[in-house]
Amino acid sequence: MRKRILTAALAFVLFWLCAAQTEAAQFMEDGYMLYEPDEVPTAEEAPTDGLPVTVRAKAAVLMDQTSGQILLEMNSREKLYPASVTKIMALLLVAEAIDGGKLGLDDTVTTSTNAASKGGSQIWLKEGETMSVRDLLKATAVYSANDACTALGEQIAGGSEAFADMMNERARELGMRDTHFVNCTGLDDDTTEHLTSAYDVALMSRELLTHEWITEFTTIWMDSVRGGETELVNTNKLVRFYEGTTGLKTGTTNKAGCCVSASAKRGQTHLIAVVMGSNNSADRFEGAKALLSWGFANYETIRPQIDTSRVTRVRVLHGVRDSIVPQAPQTLPVLIPKGRAHDVTQKIDVALDVQAPVEKGQKLGTIRLQFGDQTLGEFMLTSPESVAALTFSVVLRRLLGVFAK
Repeated sequence: MRKRILTAALAFVLFWLCAAQTEAAQFMEDGYMLYEPDEVPTAEEAPTDGLPVTVRAKAAVLMDQTSGQILLEMNSREKLYPASVTKIMALLLVAEAIDGGKLGLDDTVTTSTNAASKGGSQIWLKEGETMSVRDLLKATAVYSANDACTALGEQIAGGSEAFADMMNERARELGMRDTHFVNCTGLDDDTTEHLTSAYDVALMSRELLTHEWITEFTTIWMDSVRGGETELVNTNKLVRFYEGTTGLKTGTTNKAGCCVSASAKRGQTHLIAVVMGSNNSADRFEGAKALLSWGFANYETIRPQIDTSRVTRVRVLHGVRDSIVPQAPQTLPVLIPKGRAHDVTQKIDVALDVQAPVEKGQKLGTIRLQFGDQTLGEFMLTSPESVAALTFSVVLRRLLGVFAK
């Protein structure tokens, strides 16, 4: 009996120690301790600036992933330190290299001295250690590992500075005019030039999510590398606790505070909520959840159906056929206020006639989908087939056919 009591007590102690270690790990990120709500450092709490939900942060934005439409924003263009949210751009360049055939998930990367020396959150890569792109990508997306991210960047660009240059070039291409990257990790640097905005973070997040397979990594809650020797727990708690979460990346440093770019999909609606400069981890996640939940409650994504009965025939002048019926395309998903699908209208402009020859796919008109004054999309009406022009020989054969009857 005494032996069983001792065994049970030992099991309880071990369970308590493991739980405490796991809880502590969840509040560590980028090498900085995250403050609990009752340990918030003295700092002025940012106002919500008229948002319909409470977001305790310096800046925030809610964006539709499909269209890029901004649904809510607060100080969205203010330049701020992004911390590890920076890694979204690094992940984007890695994803593009993989989809472009320049890098393979099973390729092996050798750790440099520079990568092995990175501090903060890491998987403790050693100089000369080899690891697959897959595992380095997993460590970067899940655990925000600075050494893994650096190793990937060096593999793509040949060096950390060259990779930062690539990140800045891609940022310019995406229209991220508030952004300048100094490194790929987001670690606080002596310089004050490593800055971005909530709007720009949403832009690069949206682009990353076009590589749909990336969510296989960004939605992992717990995993490991090195054959199970190094455990990974996602720094993004929403992956476990918020329905439909697809990612994306957290970040915390002394300069940046607590940041997150959180994405979630319910049905066909895919939203991105960016929260930057919260005083503590709880505030950033609560803010992101509030933004996302408001978006899902107030908007829906539909695929409008085109009324083809209103598409008139187009006369073909001097063609082997007298007329053709334009072909309507498949429409794209659009975001509208919930319950307002009946308010989507369509304006059709079709040519009265067209001169032969007509090529298959040739534009014959347009369909514009409207929601009030907002244009949801414009689509081409095209010819479903080719129509050759009349020639003397064709006309002669027709005449002979008539006289032969």
